[in-house]
This record gives sequence, structure tokens and C-alpha cells, in this order.
Amino acid sequence: MAFNEPCLNRGVSPAGELVVRVGVPLLDDYLEFLAGRARPNSVLAAGYDVVVFFRFVAKEPHEVTSADVLAFITSQRSGGDGRSFRAVNDAAQVSARTVRRRLSTISGLFSYLTVRGDVLANPVPRGLPTRREVSRPRQGVPLVRSPRTLPRVLEPAEVDALLAAANTHRDRAMFEAMVLGGLRRCEVLGLRMEDIRAGARQVFIAQGKGGHQRQVPVSGRFFTSVGAYLDTERPAEAETEKLFVALKGPRRGQALSAAGVDTVMDGARARAGLAHATCHELRHTCLTRLREAGMALEAIQAQAGHASIESTRIYLHLGDDWLAAQYRRAAEVIDAQVFADHPHPRAAGGQR
Repeated sequence: MAFNEPCLNRGVSPAGELVVRVGVPLLDDYLEFLAGRARPNSVLAAGYDVVVFFRFVAKEPHEVTSADVLAFITSQRSGGDGRSFRAVNDAAQVSARTVRRRLSTISGLFSYLTVRGDVLANPVPRGLPTRREVSRPRQGVPLVRSPRTLPRVLEPAEVDALLAAANTHRDRAMFEAMVLGGLRRCEVLGLRMEDIRAGARQVFIAQGKGGHQRQVPVSGRFFTSVGAYLDTERPAEAETEKLFVALKGPRRGQALSAAGVDTVMDGARARAGLAHATCHELRHTCLTRLREAGMALEAIQAQAGHASIESTRIYLHLGDDWLAAQYRRAAEVIDAQVFADHPHPRAAGGQR
């Protein structure tokens, strides 16, 4: 198959693992390599990215130039050339974050091909040069600037409504793992029976983002829901070690999928009458409330499983009480200094 005709294909290995292929041996080699060091969803996203890129450039890897990469960026952001979008049902214009992810994927691919000797150099530029390049050679302007937006969180009443709308103890337990423990959706799905440490009120995350492990404390309400789920709902015939399984249908007793969780969330959100509520919003809500309650930023980083504390700092901005308290404290100091030198007319006994 030519490089201008890759096609994303998903399959399942005999071990039950996701297999992603695009029908081009060189690209499939990279996806197989990536599968050994990234989570299945990351490999799937990478497969999608390489399909979009090579259907746009329609060249062999050794023929791709930096000019092709810059043209790809322009087409993605403007929708001016629809070849890549119509080919894979992409939108006519994608977000800056998506473009940055795709550039990262393509850069990783060409780094892999460079090491293998298939191409001489990586055509993806690190950034655009500036006048500071002389003294700071790696401080160029990024190829794509993406705005840093604050994630949405749920109000306490919205959380209560969502939990009340859960149809089963299983659904409620999954929601509580996110909103009380700050777990990611993939971490909830990855929980095994042995990972539940009810006595210590903790769960063990065997494979978090980046393959990192951690112990996470969770409210007792979560363990109460898990206990009810295990006692009354989990099929006795379930053979998987995963905690959360399908309760009905042809997949009854099998590990619950990401699509299954999203379906559960969509149904609960509709019954609760909420305009928004996603798995990631539940996680953001948990971490925001912990910060508002005074939990140290380093502790929130450990709870969230962030590799860098820079990822955790966003919860400083989500917690309005923290920012307001910091402002009031600083304003009081400034006011005290200003009024000490320049008393207010009324305070000094001046005329009204």
C-alpha cells in the first residue's frame, strides 16, 4: 500500500490487547514499537495522526521536507486543503492542541526512522528561530501556540444530581472513584480486584499515565459503593481480574470498555438534567475541591499522578477561594503601606 493511502485498522491480539495498523509496513513497524511503550489509546491516536499526515503529504518518508510539515500545519488550522480531513472524517478545522499532538506524533515517527536509518533527518522543525537563538538556541517560537484554558468543574449540587442518577452501584462507584479520588477514566477501568485496599481506604493504581504506579486514598463512600456492587451486581461467572465489568448483554462479565463508561456517563448526565459532565470533569472537580480545602499542591500532584507539578498548578487557578485569599492578603499589605503615608481624608478628620 502506498504512503498516500494508509488506512487505520484496529484489531485484538490473542492476548486481548489492542492492535493498531495502517497497512504500510514502515508505519506499522513504528506503531508496533510504540505499543511497547505507550497506552493503547495513545497508539490509536498515533495511528490516526500518521494517516492524516501521510494522506496530506502523499510522499515517501524520505521525501518529506520541513516545507511539507509547515503546509500540513496551515491546512490543519485553516481547513484550506481538505484532503486529510475528508479522508478520515476529520473536521474542516482542528484545534491547536490537536495539531500539536499530531506534530509530536510525526516528530516521534521521524526520530524513529532516523535511528533506523530510513531517513537522514527529522523534517519536523523544533520551532521558528528568533533573535535570541544566538544565546539561547532552543528558545525559538513554537510552531503551534495553543491557548491554556481552564477545565470545567461541577458544582456540588451537580455532583449530587449525577450520583443520584446512577442506575447501579457499579456506576456510582465509578463516578465516585473520579470525583472523590481524582482517578482518570483509564485508571478506573484498569482497577483490579486486588487493587482495592478497603481497610486502608486506598486503591492501588498499577498502571497510571506513563506506566507510573501509585497509592491513592479515596473516601469511604467509594468503598461502600464497591462493596454493594460486588455483593449484589457483579456476575458470578465473571472471570476477568478487572473490577468493573459489563452487567448485561453479550459482554456480560467481561471487562468494561471506555465506550461503555462513556455510555453510562451520557445516560446519567441526561437523567440528571446536566448540560455538561464528563469523566475528566469529575477528576478536575475532585482535584479543584481538594485545593480549595487547603491540600498542599505537592499532595495534589501525588493524588493526581502528575509527572510534573506544572500540570498541577492549574488547580490554583480553578480554586477561586485560593486566588481571592491571596489577593486580599496582598491588598491589605498594600493598603496599610499606602494609607500610612497618605491617610484617607475621612480617617485624618478631613471634611466630608
